[in-house]
Amino acid sequence: MSDAAEACALCGRPLGRRAERHHVVPKSQGGRETVPLHPICHRAIHAAAGNKELARIYPTLDALRAHPEIAAFLRWIAGKPPDFHAPTRRPRR
Repeated sequence: MSDAAEACALCGRPLGRRAERHHVVPKSQGGRETVPLHPICHRAIHAAAGNKELARIYPTLDALRAHPEIAAFLRWIAGKPPDFHAPTRRPRR
């Protein structure tokens, strides 16, 4: 359960009934800082980049928001309600 006044660190929308904690730099890569995210935002991050890529290329939320897949996701999710959920698809690589 999350505080309704708290916002998602990725998309900025208010958090809904469920929130997840995300290591900005993955824990497996030495990260300690965590931020609150919507579950759908958390899944979008991990669908777009692996842990090593997150640590090396996208070690900040601003850098992550510039990732082309995340930028497109953020445009799409902007008008959705806080508890919105949809399947997250991994791109074919």
